[in-house]
Amino acid sequence: MKHKIKDPTGKLGVLIVGLNGAVSTTFLAGILAINKKVAKPFGSLTQMATIRVGDRNENKFPFIKDFLPLEDTNNLVFGGWDVRDENCFVSAMEAEVLQEKDLLKVKEQLSQIKPMAAVFEQKFVVNLKPSFTKSGKNKFDLMEQLRADIRNFKEQNKVDRLVMIWCASTEIYQPVKEDLVSVEVFEKAMKENAENIAPSMIYAYAAIAEGVPYINGSPNLSVDTPALMEFAEKQNVPVAGKDYKTGQTLMKTVISPMLKARMLGLNGWFSTNILGNRDGEVLDDPDSFKTKEVSKLSVLDSILQPELYPDLYNNFYHKVRINYYPPRGDNKEGWDNIDIFGWLGYPMQLKIDFLCKDSILAAPIVLDLILFMDLAQRSNMKGIQEWLSFYFKSPMHAENVVPEHDLFIQLMKLKNTLRRMMGVEAVTHTDVSETYD
Repeated sequence: MKHKIKDPTGKLGVLIVGLNGAVSTTFLAGILAINKKVAKPFGSLTQMATIRVGDRNENKFPFIKDFLPLEDTNNLVFGGWDVRDENCFVSAMEAEVLQEKDLLKVKEQLSQIKPMAAVFEQKFVVNLKPSFTKSGKNKFDLMEQLRADIRNFKEQNKVDRLVMIWCASTEIYQPVKEDLVSVEVFEKAMKENAENIAPSMIYAYAAIAEGVPYINGSPNLSVDTPALMEFAEKQNVPVAGKDYKTGQTLMKTVISPMLKARMLGLNGWFSTNILGNRDGEVLDDPDSFKTKEVSKLSVLDSILQPELYPDLYNNFYHKVRINYYPPRGDNKEGWDNIDIFGWLGYPMQLKIDFLCKDSILAAPIVLDLILFMDLAQRSNMKGIQEWLSFYFKSPMHAENVVPEHDLFIQLMKLKNTLRRMMGVEAVTHTDVSETYD
C-alpha cells in the first residue's frame, strides 16, 4: 500500500550545526555548483542511483529522484550555526578541501551564507577555540534562543519546511544514562544547567520542539536519550544518526561481510588514521576520541556475530587509532592490517590503504540524508529512521532489535523502504530469475 506523501511544495530550509566546517562548506559549494550545472553529484544515491521496480524481466530501473517525490536541490535554502563568525566562502577557502578554481565558481552565493552564533560549552570539545557563541542564564534559555533562530530563519527565508543536521565537532564521550528518562526531567535538567546536557542535545531538543527532523552526523550522545526519543515520538518528528560512515568504517562494512559470507576466520584487525583538519584536532583530545572509538569499534562484532561463530570470531583483536597530523589536512589516510585464517586454520592477511578526502565522502551523505528525512516527514514517519542506517557508523535502532551494519543489507533495506513508500513490492531476490539491482 502506497504511503500518503505530501508534495514538496515551496522551499526546504536546511539548518546546519557547524556551518563553517569542512564537511558543511564542501557540501554547500558542491550543491551550488551542481545547481549551476558546473559539477555533478557523484556519490549521491538520491541524485545518481537507480532503483529496480518489479521483476527483472520488466527492465524498470528509474532513478530514485524520479521514482520518489524528493525535493529538488534548487529549492534548498541554507543556514545554521557556527563558533566562527565568517561567511562560508572564507571558511571553504581555509578548509582547503576544494580547489580555489572550483570555489570561485560559487563565490557569490557561498559568501552570502553566514552562521548564527552557536551554543557551545568548552568542556565538551576541549580542542576547539570558539569566538562566536551564545550566552544565556541556563541551558533552557539557550535552547529557547535556538528555537527563536529556527522560527526567524523560516520566516525570513520564506521556507515551508526545515531539516536540521549536525555537521559540527565530536563531543566528549558520554554513555547513555537513565537519568534523562522523560521530557519533563530533561527540561528540568536544562533549567538547572545539568553537567551531562551537551550542546548537541540542546540543538536536538530545539529541533524536535519546532517539529524539525534532526540528523546526528557525529558519534555524540545527542538525540539518542530516552527523553529525546520520547519527545520525537510525541512531536511526530523523524530522527536519524549517528556518525557519517565515510572512510575506514565504510571499508569494514564491506570487507567483514565478505569474511563472514565465506566463513573465513579473523585473528585481528588493526586500524589507524592520520587526519589534519579541524576534526583531527578535536579528536586529538582523548575524551573526544573515546566517542569516535566506541562508534568505530561497534561494527565488527555486530556483523561477525562471534557468539554464533566462536571458532571464527570469538577472540579477534580489534584496535582503532586516530592520529592528528596537520600536514595532511582533509586528506585522510586510513590504513588497515587484517589477519585472517582459512582452510585448516592457515593464516592470511589483507592490507588496505585508503587515501581519501573525508569531506568529499561526507558531502553526498549530507545531501541524501537531508532529502530523505524531508521525505520521511512528508510521509508522516516519526522517531528513529532505521532505514537510513546505510549512512551511519553507529546507526540508531529500537531497543529490542540488533543494529544492522552490513552495507549491502542496509542498502537493500533502504531501497525496499522506498519501494514500500510508493506501494511497490519489495525485492527479495528469491526467484531464480532475479538478479541484484
